[in-house]
Amino acid sequence: MEARDIIKRPVITEQTAIQMEMNKYTFDVDVRANKVQVRKAIEEIFDVEVQSVNIMNVKPKFKRMGRHTGYTNRRRKAIVTLKEGNSIELF
Repeated sequence: MEARDIIKRPVITEQTAIQMEMNKYTFDVDVRANKVQVRKAIEEIFDVEVQSVNIMNVKPKFKRMGRHTGYTNRRRKAIVTLKEGNSIELF
């Protein structure tokens, strides 16, 4: 997989905005990617040095709209901590 295939999009919420002040950035990543692949992809795309990567699997939620039921897509989140002096401009 290439770097742009591994990193899907940044996750921007109130909680992640607070974490950005502590040099922690959250991304949705491919469900098959591991920590090493995420680290290399972030360093390649954003030209920064990564200190650590934490990955969590988000289970699908049951949703209902009228009589139609189903599940949301499963996804994988990566919280990337950058070394001191590095930052990423997301917006």
